[in-house]
Amino acid sequence: MSHFAVNWLAVILATVVSWGFGAGWYMLLARQWTAAIGKKPEEINKADYTPYLWSVLCLLVMAYFIALLTPLLTGSLSVGNGLIVGAHMWLGFVVTSMVLNHRYQGARWSLTLIDSGYLLAVLLIDGAIVGVFG
Repeated sequence: MSHFAVNWLAVILATVVSWGFGAGWYMLLARQWTAAIGKKPEEINKADYTPYLWSVLCLLVMAYFIALLTPLLTGSLSVGNGLIVGAHMWLGFVVTSMVLNHRYQGARWSLTLIDSGYLLAVLLIDGAIVGVFG
């Protein structure tokens, strides 16, 4: 399998849906998130658009790898297989890395819960969308 032989429509759609979910997630949890990072809402630089660009790029990479790895790890693309791979990637790499880094940084557990919950949802969204197109 070529590394670029993925369904790019599914990857782009998963990226857009994940980004939209993130906008809603962090709007809903804005007060808790700013408290978890130790800032007040007015201290957040809303004019800086670069985090949004980085988030789209990162979400694209995550969706691409779910699309690439799901058939390699499970033998076929399906919603169930996409969800399984997304959940395993989250547990095996994402949340473990986040806990490791947040504990050394002295971050609040609430930040870990908010951010890791979002990323679990992202990987499950990616897996489901990629699986639908499988």
